[in-house]
Amino acid sequence: MTERLEPGVFLERRSYRRRRLLDGLRLLPFIGAWLFILPVFWRQAGEEEARMTSDALLFVFGAWLVLTILCALLLWAYNRSGAEGTESG
Repeated sequence: MTERLEPGVFLERRSYRRRRLLDGLRLLPFIGAWLFILPVFWRQAGEEEARMTSDALLFVFGAWLVLTILCALLLWAYNRSGAEGTESG
């Protein structure tokens, strides 16, 4: 007996791109949590506490800025891909 092969699921490029952008947006909070916890593990022998604290604060605010910009870019791309779908549809 020959088995009949079913064709694979084909997703439209636009909907696939929107899903991947949405996955990226869903991943950002976990990346942010990891980045914000990272300075806790920075213990280095012989360094002043004040310097470590200021470095950690600079890192946290830098990470916050990068996450904010990345979120804005992903949202812009996500909304743009949706707008393209309504124009052609």
